[in-house]
Amino acid sequence: MTASEMRREAEAAPSKSPGLDLKLEIVVIPVSDVDRAKAFYARLGWRLDADYASGDDYRVIQFTPPGSGCSVIFGRNVTGAAPGSVQGLYLIVSDLDAARADLLSRGIDVSEIFHDGGGAYSGPDEPYLFGRLRLSGPDPERRSYRSFASFRDPDGNGWLFQEITARLPGRIDTTETTFTSPRELAGALRRAAAAHGEHEKRIGARDENWPDWYADYIAREQAGKPLPS
Repeated sequence: MTASEMRREAEAAPSKSPGLDLKLEIVVIPVSDVDRAKAFYARLGWRLDADYASGDDYRVIQFTPPGSGCSVIFGRNVTGAAPGSVQGLYLIVSDLDAARADLLSRGIDVSEIFHDGGGAYSGPDEPYLFGRLRLSGPDPERRSYRSFASFRDPDGNGWLFQEITARLPGRIDTTETTFTSPRELAGALRRAAAAHGEHEKRIGARDENWPDWYADYIAREQAGKPLPS
């Protein structure tokens, strides 16, 4: 079955949700040196939620990335996985350039921005969501989901930034438009402003209704709906 066929089948299938919220809130990452890992995740600017120890045999530390509903936990005797074995941890950002620049300003090694090979799922590079081919630079059309940058913690656990500015249909509650940070909202406003400038060129006049146009554009973009012209 092709990816397109599976997507169509998933879209056609009725929802079997039991009506209960199932919220992913914790990801456990294996580390070899707890204090070194704590210093690294603090340097990222993530919020320290907990650092609890019980004797010499148990310690658990929790950090939460800015704007995230999911936290990471690591420590001593909290997982049997090998240190550095967790890969493909995705951090979703609306401005990949800004996210990468922030890490560099904190002294964190982060890859150059890259994008996928347009359906080429084999290649010489480290595997990620779109295969094993990493082409330099952002997606040429700057499409959502298609531009990345990667970094690792001191043990080698692998993280990737993925830029998403417009969600695919069905991925979020379309009755609500929310932002997790001022930076994310500012990015949406900038994109709306650029699109609105093109709109005014097309109509050949100043649009006095620009607040409503902005609001409609931002809500549609986040919900993955067709954008106003």
